[in-house]
Amino acid sequence: MNKNLFQDLKYKVFQSGNPLFFYIGINVLIFLVVTLIGLPFFLSGTGSADFSLLIREYAGYPAAIDKLPTRFYTAITYQFFHEGVMHLLFNMLWLFWMGKIFLDFLKPRQFHFVYLVGGIAGALTYSLAYNIFPVFSGSVAEATVIGSSAAVMAIIVATATLVPDYSIRLLFLGDVKLKYLAIGYIALDLIGIASVNAGGSFSHLGGAVLGFAYIKLLQNGKDWSNLFKRKPKLKVVRNEQAKSSANSRSTGVNQQEIDAILDKISKSGYDQLSRAEKETLFKASKH
Repeated sequence: MNKNLFQDLKYKVFQSGNPLFFYIGINVLIFLVVTLIGLPFFLSGTGSADFSLLIREYAGYPAAIDKLPTRFYTAITYQFFHEGVMHLLFNMLWLFWMGKIFLDFLKPRQFHFVYLVGGIAGALTYSLAYNIFPVFSGSVAEATVIGSSAAVMAIIVATATLVPDYSIRLLFLGDVKLKYLAIGYIALDLIGIASVNAGGSFSHLGGAVLGFAYIKLLQNGKDWSNLFKRKPKLKVVRNEQAKSSANSRSTGVNQQEIDAILDKISKSGYDQLSRAEKETLFKASKH
């Protein structure tokens, strides 16, 4: 039973090709590993704080620009480390809820781009703010940021920009449209700039700007995620083409038609699809 559970998790995270499971799995795995390594330091009564500072120093993204030549990799690593279990839990829940909607309309490649580049945009915004505003001048040398919040914020805002009138049900609030949810989060981060977590708020806003800009450019026909696109190799695939045609006939789904519908969603949104197009997309999702 345990072996089957482990194999199932391994497949979903590393082999299914679903970026949502991949990022949630990697974030949780890193959190568990760091927690287990830090446990002896905590139980010994000494060194727990030093261990946490070590993680932030070498995995967190530094505000100080002079550290970046030797800490450049932290623009990626900081996205996968968290301050505590609640920090991880809320980020992963929002990533799951919004990521599912994102992947209903866009491709895994686009998810990878928005998550990773959204996190990088958040890191750069954080560093820029700490080096521009005088209020941070006394703490810029030691300040670091960790967490996937900027990357998750990029996914939230990108999804809300793509399908703004899509509604989800929230506890105590009922059905809420994604555009209002995103606006609410942005407002909280603007207020949060004056709090002790100002750096986190700046990074969230950087991720939000990236998510919004990506979808707006996508709707105008420019897909930044093509940077992640593999170039196809030229080869003869007569048998595979015949097999693909047979599969299309058996399922009643034409791949070119599906691609055209997905492109239309990217440019105009799901609401602009006709009933026939929605039925075709639904039929394709069953196969």
